[in-house]
Amino acid sequence: MPAQPNMQQLMKQAQKMQQQMLSAQQELAATEVSGTAGGGLVTATVTGAGEVLSVKIDPKAVDPDDVESLEDLVVAAIRDANRAAAALADEKMGPLTAGMGGLGLPGM
Repeated sequence: MPAQPNMQQLMKQAQKMQQQMLSAQQELAATEVSGTAGGGLVTATVTGAGEVLSVKIDPKAVDPDDVESLEDLVVAAIRDANRAAAALADEKMGPLTAGMGGLGLPGM
């Protein structure tokens, strides 16, 4: 029969991880990442938490007769920026969530 974990120690570890996760989440919210589409014709900037901050469109991308292509480029740039934000979140949060297995919380 496996030894029971020390509850006080377990609670201290959980509190420490909670503080680290909060710190990482705050850092992500304050970090900006960008994504592009159309070879840089459209650039989207988002926070590490995925909030869209800005979209820049090169005037060369504006064709009044082809608005759909510009719309597609904007969506693609935002998706690219969100992928960068997700990768940043994995980088910052991955070690913390992996450590939850040490608290007896498998699969976290």
